[in-house]
Amino acid sequence: MSPPLLSIRDLRVSFPTRQGIFEAVRGVSFDLGRERLGVVGESGSGKSMTGRAILGLVRPPGRVTAERMQLDGQSILNLPERRMRKIRGSRISMVMQDPKFSLNPVMTVGAQIIEAYRLHAGGAKAEARRKALEMLQAVQIRDPERVMGAYPHQVSGGMGQRIMIAMMLAPDPQILIADEPTSALDVSVRTEVLNIMDRLVRDRGMGLIFISHDLNLVAQFCDRVLIMYAGRIVETLPAQDLHRARHPYTQGLLNSLPRLDAPVARLPVLHRQDSWRDDLPEGL
Repeated sequence: MSPPLLSIRDLRVSFPTRQGIFEAVRGVSFDLGRERLGVVGESGSGKSMTGRAILGLVRPPGRVTAERMQLDGQSILNLPERRMRKIRGSRISMVMQDPKFSLNPVMTVGAQIIEAYRLHAGGAKAEARRKALEMLQAVQIRDPERVMGAYPHQVSGGMGQRIMIAMMLAPDPQILIADEPTSALDVSVRTEVLNIMDRLVRDRGMGLIFISHDLNLVAQFCDRVLIMYAGRIVETLPAQDLHRARHPYTQGLLNSLPRLDAPVARLPVLHRQDSWRDDLPEGL
């Protein structure tokens, strides 16, 4: 069995507040191989904060600690910003939720992809331009020459998300963290974006961390799923077995989803239990 690309043990992210220390992420542990790993849970469960901690994007007074945070066997925990910049983007990339807030509104699409590529891979501007066109074609954007000269407000939401994926994958990273990459897209465009991500990840042998609140989507798209509640992982299972989950929190989330094949007058309400905050994750 090949060693994991990313290995996390007892990851914790905390912030000081007037009421004391608040732990947004509490003892998260997992390994990521060349797979599609889904991370699901309600808003505020710690999904996005986990991704930001991996990338070193938690700023003071936030504090990140871990027993282990290794990329290809090398520690990346609390590296100096100068060293982390060499990893962020080139070896681990992140696609944010909404391209409107991720793309620079005063730079053309081409200029942004070229800048991102040259920052991490170096090379001449002509080579970077060729790579940018190649990546736009890879995410199935028609007429990439025209799109290279367009500004973010001149493209649709679906195209903006594909541009973000092209930009993040241009430096050939080992790991892609996708934070709700399809939540702002309609169903048809969402399917296109997922198919593109799936093909690129498989062709390049990458690891994908797919952060979402859509359980049905994760069950169909991912290989393995982590369920988070109150900053902890409460259950880990193969994606195909998600609908046979055993933890009451996961079962409650699944029961709260509307179903066309089994309509009900009123969906059940998820009743949370204090014990879920402190139960140890199953299988760990």
